[in-house]
Parts: sequence; structure tokens; C-alpha cells
Amino acid sequence: MTRPDSGSRRATISDVARKAGVSPSTASVVFSGKTPVSDATRGRVLEAAAALGYTGPDPRAASLRRGRSGIVGVVFEEHLGRAFLDPVKTLMMDGLADAVAPLGAGLLLLRDHDPSGSGPSLTTAPLDAAVLIGCSGLMRQSLETVNARGIPVVVIEGDAGDDVPRIGLDNREAQRQAASHLRALGHRDVAVVTLPVDVRAERGWVRDTAITVDVTRDRLAGARDVFPDAAIFASAGSFIDEGLLAGREIFADPGRRPTAVIAQSDLLAAGVIRAAEEAGLRVPDDVSVTGFDGIVVDGLSPYELTTLVQPAADKGRAAGAAVAAMLEGGPAASIRFTCTFRDGNTTGPAPAAPA
Repeated sequence: MTRPDSGSRRATISDVARKAGVSPSTASVVFSGKTPVSDATRGRVLEAAAALGYTGPDPRAASLRRGRSGIVGVVFEEHLGRAFLDPVKTLMMDGLADAVAPLGAGLLLLRDHDPSGSGPSLTTAPLDAAVLIGCSGLMRQSLETVNARGIPVVVIEGDAGDDVPRIGLDNREAQRQAASHLRALGHRDVAVVTLPVDVRAERGWVRDTAITVDVTRDRLAGARDVFPDAAIFASAGSFIDEGLLAGREIFADPGRRPTAVIAQSDLLAAGVIRAAEEAGLRVPDDVSVTGFDGIVVDGLSPYELTTLVQPAADKGRAAGAAVAAMLEGGPAASIRFTCTFRDGNTTGPAPAAPA
């Protein structure tokens, strides 16, 4: 059997058709399977392909015929390495990858406004569509870049305007439910540990409401619907260590400790629980803690968080479905998912005030 040497050009479907003695269109349908052909014809085409070392159509050629690159860009605000330490984002990306796979598309991960200035970007990458994770001030600049290129765009957990499909959660309503649960247990002195409040992601007490990250603002609004005077501590990210640092600040003064802490993620809540234990506090006897996400947190046993369970993978699939619809020229609706409240063993009645 002869095969082209490594230095020769790649065999084409026309080469296979010529060797098999059939038309290029007939040879093509043998590989596509879209039209039935006789066994004898299929055998001749496959034998010719094997002799020429032809393994099938070049996927790049199909992309060019469709006018597509086969790439969907996914844009994060934070460093990509840190983004994938968050199980919620991992689940969301799994759902997104599943949804775009039938398109023959792959995901290209991009960091919004990469300070290194190297590698592909929203301006230079050959993208068919873009999915923006979050929509703060800087992310809206990315939105302008995408719009200028005429690329379909979907936003997960952010508001990019009425013309951009949005995949989100009932963040305010869900957080209000957790806060109401604490109030029903008798808690009145409550602190909130938030996700980052702006693109600087600075850690510390928040003295005002200048919050530019939509998720943080919406969840805080839900907590303040029930506890308008709650103290607020902003984390630098959704990590256990950030929750630990926040908890140490919150529990530092024995005379001003809250009886409950509302954390805007399960990872933050796990860190707050560690800080409570460091301070000699019992959860939930001395302090109650709620989370948000409904993920599995390693090492949290014997605790099961009282939390809001969100459908993270479904959010990713919905974003992928919206991308597919727009690439086919159809409409893509915004979708708002609902969280489910889960009562764990990290909340209990407010402790009685000391005599």
C-alpha cells in the first residue's frame, strides 16, 4: 500500500474521488453519511482513501465554509488560575462545554484586560461568539469590544443591557430567604461577608454601597432587605482563606460579635466557620453561618451548610444554548434560574444575651 510521504501535501476528497473513479460529491457523502451509497461504491472510496492516507475532511475547511472559527471565547475578570479554584465556575464551564460540543466548537478562555498584553484577546482571537462571566465596569468594556466586532455575546451573572442575553440567578430573593431564616431564629445582630465589591477586589469593611459587581450587589440587597444595619466585610474572592480572614476580623472583638454571619459563597462560609472555631465559638450554638452555592466543601464535616443551592451547570448549558441559537440566526432569551434553600446544621436559635 502506498502512502504520500510526510513532505507531500495532504490528500483531498478530490484525490480520493479520482482514484476511486467516482465524483467528488459521491466521495464526500461516503464520509458525511448524509446520503446512502452502495456498498461497492463505499468500499472503493474507503480503499482509495486508505491508499492515499486520507482520514476525513479537514475540520478547518468546514469552518471556513460556514464562515466560523469553531471557537467560543469565555471571558473572566480574575486570573484564570484563580477562577478555576471556584467549584461553581468549574461546574458552569462543564455545562457550557457540553452545550457547545454539538456545534463542533471549542472554548477559548480569556482574561478580561490581561495586563501582560500577550496571547489571544477579545480583539484578536478568531471568535464565533463570546460568553462573559460577570459584568462589572471593566467587563462592560469587553462588551463594547465584542459588540464592535459584531460577535454574538451572552453574559452569565451580569446585566449587559436588554439586547444581550443574560443567564442569571434570583440572587436577591435567594439571599433574602436565608436572611429571613436567620431572623425567624431570633437573630438581630448579623454581619455579611461579600464577594468582591469591585474590580479591585480589596478586602475590608465596606462603609458605603458603591458596589459595581452585580452578583455582590444583588445578594447584599437581599440580606439588607431583612437586616438593613448589618455590618459588611468584603472579601477579595470566593475562597476558604478569604472567609477565614473575614471571620477573624468579625470575631476579633468579643464585645461586638454578631450572632450570625451571612456569607455570599459556601467557600467563604467554610472559612468563617474555621474562624469561629479559632475564636472558641460553637457553630451554631454561639454563632450561625449561612452560605450560598450548594457545593461540596472538602473538610467541612461534621457541618452541613445552611445555604442556597444554585444550578451552576445548568447556567453554563443555558449560555451554550443561547450561543448556538444566535449562531443559527435565531433569538436567544434571557433565563433566570431559581436557587433552592437548604437548611443545614450551621444555623440555630440566636444565643440569649448575657445577663
